[in-house]
Amino acid sequence: MAVTRTPTSLTQGSRTKGGIGESTLRPDGTLKVTGEFAYASDLWHEDMLWGFTLRSPHAHARIVSVDIAEALATAGVEAVMTHADLPAETRYGLEIKDTPVLADGVVRYHGEPVALVAADHPETARRAAAKIKVEYAELPVVTDEESATGPGAPLLHPGRHDDHAAHVPHPNIVHRQPVVRGDVAAAKARADVVVSGDYEVGMQDQAFLGPESGLAVPAEDGGVDLYIATQWLHADLRQLAPVLGLPEDKVRMTLSGVGGAFGGREDLSMQAHACLLALRTGKPVKIVYNRFESFFGHVHRHPAKLHYEHGATKDGKLLYMTCRIVLDGGAYASSSPAVVGNAASLSAGPYVVDNVDIEALALYTNNPPCGAMRGFGAVQACFAYEAQMDKLAAELGLDPVEFRRRNAMEQGAVMPTGQVVDSPAPVAELLRRVKAMPLPPERQWLSAGSPDSPGNPAGSVDVRALPGGLSNTTHGEGVVRGVGYAVGIKNVGFSEGFDDYSTARVRLEVVAGVPVAVVHTAMAEVGQGGVTVHAQIARTELGVSQVTIQPADTRVGSAGSTSASRQTYVTGGAVKHACEAVRAGALELGRAKFGTYHPAWASAELLLEGGKVVTDGGEVLADLADVLGDEAVDIELEWRHRPTQPFDLVTGQGFGHVQYSFAAHRAVVEVDTELGLVKVVELACAQDVGKALNPQSVIGQIQGGTTQGLGLAVMEEIVVEKDGRVRNPSFTDYLIPTILDTPTIPVDMLELADDHAPYGLRGVGEAPTLSSTPAVVSAIRAATGLALNRVPVRPEHLTGT
Repeated sequence: MAVTRTPTSLTQGSRTKGGIGESTLRPDGTLKVTGEFAYASDLWHEDMLWGFTLRSPHAHARIVSVDIAEALATAGVEAVMTHADLPAETRYGLEIKDTPVLADGVVRYHGEPVALVAADHPETARRAAAKIKVEYAELPVVTDEESATGPGAPLLHPGRHDDHAAHVPHPNIVHRQPVVRGDVAAAKARADVVVSGDYEVGMQDQAFLGPESGLAVPAEDGGVDLYIATQWLHADLRQLAPVLGLPEDKVRMTLSGVGGAFGGREDLSMQAHACLLALRTGKPVKIVYNRFESFFGHVHRHPAKLHYEHGATKDGKLLYMTCRIVLDGGAYASSSPAVVGNAASLSAGPYVVDNVDIEALALYTNNPPCGAMRGFGAVQACFAYEAQMDKLAAELGLDPVEFRRRNAMEQGAVMPTGQVVDSPAPVAELLRRVKAMPLPPERQWLSAGSPDSPGNPAGSVDVRALPGGLSNTTHGEGVVRGVGYAVGIKNVGFSEGFDDYSTARVRLEVVAGVPVAVVHTAMAEVGQGGVTVHAQIARTELGVSQVTIQPADTRVGSAGSTSASRQTYVTGGAVKHACEAVRAGALELGRAKFGTYHPAWASAELLLEGGKVVTDGGEVLADLADVLGDEAVDIELEWRHRPTQPFDLVTGQGFGHVQYSFAAHRAVVEVDTELGLVKVVELACAQDVGKALNPQSVIGQIQGGTTQGLGLAVMEEIVVEKDGRVRNPSFTDYLIPTILDTPTIPVDMLELADDHAPYGLRGVGEAPTLSSTPAVVSAIRAATGLALNRVPVRPEHLTGT
């Protein structure tokens, strides 16, 4: 064994590269770009069957009878299952166990699963499902607040016994959260200006490109191995095991390639169905939704109706705010209670307003179930309060950015819930920065001409840059430019007393003479870049170049959900915590082996850098490979952020959120006022990220969230008919922004450390989704002079036709 006896100095070139703060390449990036990455839909087993789900054509109906005989007799079909065939627990749910595995005599939304088929070919399974004869007796449909809570409203979940049932005024209300602070009546009497408005947000879909998919393989021990695209392995496990009638240790789950999520994979979709069919047939069963099924197979963003009123002094100081937010939760609860809590607690926005009277609630209806989607209740509120800020500024004759800055919260401000914001809240600075960004040049759709392109003279029109784009609907007639601003506040992590923790296992060993760190968590990599960040943390804390990230599965403790902008904070914190313990273990080995060679080994300030043990002054004491030798340091630890507490159900007061994030946007749009077409020219963003662990990935998250907010502003909506049926479950009719719709998105990152968070970081992914939507609509208002109180903004809203 070679031993470093004489200390040397660690040069800058010897330090570990690829650590935090660097824009290291994503290990899955090239594979995804080239089409070589294996997604869950690529899973294969040589003797597998294919599963298919029969879904209800009605939004609310009683199931009179089900006849599976013809389907079961179809050649190639090996199993057909209905509610009567379920072996154990028949319901599941993230927060409230109210969702049937298969319809239990009543269907409550269009597309609800009724029966399952397993066959030797996907087309055989589909055709056999079509042969199942179901007789329905349609029931009255509940689609809005009036039909849900009015006299004689049918109870969608009679006999509720969940924790929220006793605190709501009607059984068709999933959850209700008031927030009351100060004296609104007294403040209203002092107000010089009062503005109010009614706002509406449509039902947005996560629209991930990789459909729901997974492969269930029955095991010899009577259990099942499930390979699945999900956001939260252990939440799936907690709900799955009782449905299958198995202990959790016999339901083994491994994450497969995930093609996007945005909240749509937090709930179970086909997980239970694939496992039930596999256990029934004794063969592997694969289920892959087509796009039509995907729109029915996951929850969506809650559509919302919001009423707001604000009062202010003549010099632009907010005095009070009242609001009522009604969220449509659809047929089942999903995460509606948490969405209500976010909407209520964040409904005032990033502004100081001392007097509030807030009510937020979610309804049970016969519309499609709604749950988690990027922004999680704060998106809906942000659209409304930012419209109100523009109205107030106009009434007072103030610049809309200046009005916002006068009321912007800062560190030490008090939220409507009574919680003190005890980390940086640079709202005014973000607004200043985004306004200071250079504006894009006017009339980008007019060509400057080129002597080398005689067919492109100066002043000719480039239709690609016009509203309507390549549709060639206009050549610039009636095109007006508008500029709009918005800023938002979003909580990070799980809130309201939830035990939000993550687990990481880290092993440090020598492989082929080289020290290697192995990181194992159950974090779902859904495209956010978490696997990259975990490797960067291990390199930084353990000073090794080679890091192996093991596949996420349930052999290690829970990492929580990849949602709420929490994974870098919480699972990153767990990886850091475990690495620190492993580093301490490695240094103890070193002290035991080499402590007598140099007095610096007794120091508590030793570090691992560049594959060596060094002092904080840079002296090299030993090679890490020599310290470890044939031994390994292997530690699994949980890590928690500081605790939160539930909001009071009467006043809404409480330390409900662990961290807040802030983003501001400036939108520049061009509107063809004759045709009602919108072109978003630029969507600039300024955001405080605390600490950019991987700057390039952070910018990607900000630009991605911004684009999703753009989609809600001008095109994305699931259209539900009055009878509860979904009209547009396809990418033909549900539109999402393409590269031709996406503008330039310059990003100004501010890094003000949050002392409570690992490395001072701040959750990033959701905040830009909030303010991008109202910024775009504000710009359209500026161009057209129209009120535009609903999103998405459609052409008919601009033309009046």
